[in-house]
Amino acid sequence: MSSVKSKSKKKKSQPQKPPKAVWLTVLSFAIIICVVLWSSLFKDYPVEGKKQMLAIGEGDTYSGFIDRLAKEDKVNFPVVLKLYQKLMIHDTLKAGVYEVRQGMSIREVMVMISNIDNAQMNRILVIEGTTFKQLIDALKRDPLVTHDISNLPYEQILKALEIPYSHPEGLFAPDTYFFAKGESDKKILKDLYIRQMKALDQAWEKRAQGLPYQDKYEALIMASIVEKETSLDSELEQVSGVFVRRLQQGMRLQTDPTVIYGMGSKYTGNITRQDLRTPTPYNTYTMSGLPPTPIALPSKKAIEAAMHPDSSNNIYFVATGNGGHKFTANLQEHNRAVQEYLAVIRSKN
Repeated sequence: MSSVKSKSKKKKSQPQKPPKAVWLTVLSFAIIICVVLWSSLFKDYPVEGKKQMLAIGEGDTYSGFIDRLAKEDKVNFPVVLKLYQKLMIHDTLKAGVYEVRQGMSIREVMVMISNIDNAQMNRILVIEGTTFKQLIDALKRDPLVTHDISNLPYEQILKALEIPYSHPEGLFAPDTYFFAKGESDKKILKDLYIRQMKALDQAWEKRAQGLPYQDKYEALIMASIVEKETSLDSELEQVSGVFVRRLQQGMRLQTDPTVIYGMGSKYTGNITRQDLRTPTPYNTYTMSGLPPTPIALPSKKAIEAAMHPDSSNNIYFVATGNGGHKFTANLQEHNRAVQEYLAVIRSKN
């Protein structure tokens, strides 16, 4: 009797379907991604009205731009915007003024401001305390400025602008300006000059009595020195008062910024004792009175301070080492303030 072997049929293995919970998780994750992208990249850029102008300054970055929008609660998920910029926009912000229309997404705005051809206007920043050379160099570098006179020697620039001064320093008002794309450097400089002269004339008419200036140009020189000596608006009149009293008492101004200006390209970041002893037309350690010209572009606030010095008896001031200056009325107090400053500096090293 033969034996019958039973053959067992092998069942084919069927692919297992993912649990329903996995599908829900994937779906939820996808929804979250869509919401994040939509509320960050594809969200409408906030516009007041049908359109508004967006100013991008020289040196601005995408990171700073996005952080600013986030701080103002104008965008969500700034990290997503930064990641998108790194992956998809391989260019830098271009300084200028751009027209943002209602309905444009944040992504569209980010792309737009990477192309200078999209700029409607040119934003020009002239910082108080910078020099005429720095202003001219900035105009030369600006691709949105038509260069008619900025490459000329200074005396020819002044002649082209019909300015009745022999030196351009201090004659142009620092501020933030907006000009049309392609505006000429001649028009820009003329506008800055007119604005500075207006500020100077107005301040001169309302100046305090008894100032040691022969004319408003000397007041402009003083304003430029005051501008370079402090970055604090609260100290402008105090600094002005110190230098005005020094002039009135026949003291030398002895201010480092004038020495630096007189050194020109020789200045490399430090002033030596030899520099203080080397005569130049601007070395107020070796000469009496004011230097022959301003040493920088003074702001309207500095011009006002030069016309309205404080009424204290202080004739000295020195940095505190923690921001600002300490003002004193006699040499003994000044020397003590100097020692306090040196102690602060030593404690930080």
